[in-house]
Amino acid sequence: MLLLTPGPTPVPDRVRQALAAPIVHHRTEEFAAVWRSCGDGLARVFQTAGPVAMLTGTGTTAVEAAQLSFLRPGDTVIVCENGKFGRRWCEVYARTGALYDVGVVTISAPMGRAIAPDQLSEALGAHPETRAVVMAHCETSSATVNDVRTLAQITRMQASDAIVIVDGVSSIGAIPFEMDAWGIDVACSASQKALMCPPGVGLVAMGARAVARLKEATGVSLAPLSLDLRRWLTEEEGAGLSPQTPAIGLVFGLVEALAMIEAEGLEEVWARTAGLAEASRRALTEMGLELASEAPSDSVTAVRYPDGVDDGLRQACAREHRVLFAGGQDEWKGRVLRISHMGAVTAADTIAGIDAIAVELERCGLSDGQPGAGRRLIREMLRKGSGNAAGR
Repeated sequence: MLLLTPGPTPVPDRVRQALAAPIVHHRTEEFAAVWRSCGDGLARVFQTAGPVAMLTGTGTTAVEAAQLSFLRPGDTVIVCENGKFGRRWCEVYARTGALYDVGVVTISAPMGRAIAPDQLSEALGAHPETRAVVMAHCETSSATVNDVRTLAQITRMQASDAIVIVDGVSSIGAIPFEMDAWGIDVACSASQKALMCPPGVGLVAMGARAVARLKEATGVSLAPLSLDLRRWLTEEEGAGLSPQTPAIGLVFGLVEALAMIEAEGLEEVWARTAGLAEASRRALTEMGLELASEAPSDSVTAVRYPDGVDDGLRQACAREHRVLFAGGQDEWKGRVLRISHMGAVTAADTIAGIDAIAVELERCGLSDGQPGAGRRLIREMLRKGSGNAAGR
């Protein structure tokens, strides 16, 4: 099955081989050296001089750890919500923040629309005491990119003490993201997206302001023991290891995936992903499909089904063509198809995906030549093989 879902994404052969390495004990110098190498490589992908915590878990694990570790009882936080995952980050505080008198201010936009900078500016003006702002870079559920660089700048100008926390789960390693240069304090991602590994590692990168906040923190933490980044920071500085048993095999896989990214070049990875996304968007719209997002991300594309077509098309692509796409979530369930451009996805993979969609559109009765035009267009755009992942 060809995975064109926005997580998990395809795992290259080189990474699979690394995952099969013999297990080692995590409290040895042998593994500590691998752990440090992995952390250094991750910092380069995040574009930060700070440490990157590797938590055993998912992207949700990483973001939840960040959300809870940097607040204390009585703090105020602003959460930007324009899709399923923004709502999830609100739920984190609904579950835990209520126990600690955390004030939660929600900024909302409909699915498919980006958070407007004016919305955040207004919220910060009304709540200058804000201690953290949580936002998604790519809202995976709607394939929508938020301008986190501008949102971070606004936060710095209006609430200089507020920590900027970014969900970069489906963006970091796929599209331009410069954590330190953009003034982002905390950035989160996961192993199963652009980093070309199986699920199992949640990543939290911390800039200088975030590290200082943790070191200064006293008293009760909102985070449970396993998610408290204070413990991770102390253990990392003391022994260069994780406070809990890490996902040892996945760390070996991440080291290999990071080596592949470095060999290709991070900016080249960004450009390749953008090329696949642009070709896919143009081919799909040529077929008569409508982009679902007003601010489309290059890491994942979402298109609406035309009249008379439903999620049976996506199921037929999996059944008849062995190509798996993601469907819609929440209010978009059954109404959209999502195709990933992240990680090890190649030009050939993308063409195969577009071909499957085109064939199934024709079977649905859309036979006015548009599906064929889309197939021709993507071949023309990717005919030189641009978009091939290095080492796949």
